Amino acid sequence: MSASSVVLLPYAPSSVAVARQRLCSDLQERGVYETAIEDAVLVVSELLSNALRHAHPLPSGQIRVSWRWTDEHVEVAVSDGGAATEPRAGRPTLSSLGGRGLGIVEYLASTWGVRHEGDITTVWAVVTAADTVGNGHVSTPEPALRECG
Repeated sequence: MSASSVVLLPYAPSSVAVARQRLCSDLQERGVYETAIEDAVLVVSELLSNALRHAHPLPSGQIRVSWRWTDEHVEVAVSDGGAATEPRAGRPTLSSLGGRGLGIVEYLASTWGVRHEGDITTVWAVVTAADTVGNGHVSTPEPALRECG
């Protein structure tokens, strides 16, 4: 089974909360297990925050957040109008106030990367959505019990 969603949001910090809530609600409705939802929501928060901090909006003045879910993975993506630098995971010092976002994404995602399509830059990440047990078999997802927000 596969499903996807795309939302265009204002190029504003308030869009992070909106994206988190929409992604969480959508994945809960689809029966994705809670740990995967939490990871996907954190990853989309980091990608969107980085885009708002370092990149330009899309030509429409907005930013695009999308996700695609299969039985095994959630792929989240944030598309913006590009930046002067290429997104990459930093290695901040202990006293640094920032620079950890893509490091968090790198830790939580099974893979991530950057696509360029003309003036549009998309940073994407894939989070495992299947609850695997030690023997490699996939178990049935437990429904998420807490509210999104």
